[in-house]
Amino acid sequence: MKAIVVTDQAAGTAGMKLVERPEPQAAINDVVVQVHASGFVPTELAWPSTWTDRRDSDRTPSIPGHELAGVVTALGYGTTGLSVGQRVFGLADWHRDGTLAEYVAMEARNLVPLPGDVDFTVGASLPISGLTAWQGLFQHGRLQAGQSVLAHGAAGAVGSMVTQLAREAGAYVIGTGRAADRQKALDFGANEFVDLENDALEDVGAVDLVFDVIGGDIQKRSAALIRAGGKLVTVVGPAEARPADGLAVDFVVESDRAQLSEIVQRVRDGRLRTNIGKVSTLDDAVATFNATERRAGKTVIRVRP
Repeated sequence: MKAIVVTDQAAGTAGMKLVERPEPQAAINDVVVQVHASGFVPTELAWPSTWTDRRDSDRTPSIPGHELAGVVTALGYGTTGLSVGQRVFGLADWHRDGTLAEYVAMEARNLVPLPGDVDFTVGASLPISGLTAWQGLFQHGRLQAGQSVLAHGAAGAVGSMVTQLAREAGAYVIGTGRAADRQKALDFGANEFVDLENDALEDVGAVDLVFDVIGGDIQKRSAALIRAGGKLVTVVGPAEARPADGLAVDFVVESDRAQLSEIVQRVRDGRLRTNIGKVSTLDDAVATFNATERRAGKTVIRVRP
């Protein structure tokens, strides 16, 4: 099969190569999925799990990518709940070879049926962005109706999900980003928008929850805006700043079948729109990842036409 591999962490996306690899086999409780579309998050090339296994041993050359939509082609021993020929989508294990390939072997528990009226490209765009937003807002942020949310990167793949899910939950959402992101953030449902390059973040006033995808100075300034009992939720590593009278939570997104089912149902009934930026083929994926133009939204690779 064709697959993209990485061998040199220092090289980043420039070190990616499209190669031929053996098709994976299904282990106990696994399925093999013929990948139709794969999402990709560039920051995963900085994650230790891309380069080492759970025993901290080198596992390169490794296949990156962990979001997928496709069709089940084989079942491992003991696998239940899925069938050959079934459309699925989900989030693959961080420490195993990923989804930038024509086939992937992964645990069946990490896959959810993909309804026939949801395109593979849309399905592949949902797992990381959707689950990150869902878990940050509701599991870790304990968001309640009537609260206010400061959603950084509101025009991005995660931020647009945060904005939509928070609005649906009855929150008031203040989106942030660059000046060029204003209209897109508002289109995804932000009540207000703050241009981080030209507007004063401090003018936002007190908020109940900050959803941080930036870190650094923006995180520190945002923490100072959180009212008593509020929360700073971040996905960029351990929080460097903490609210004076609130909580700071950093987390790594986890696969959750029930949450993915909720997310895809919202897509089907029009309550949630995915935010896809660039769509490319597997043959052109390396060039796409190394392109210099700025793109807001999820990059999706169509592995099968």
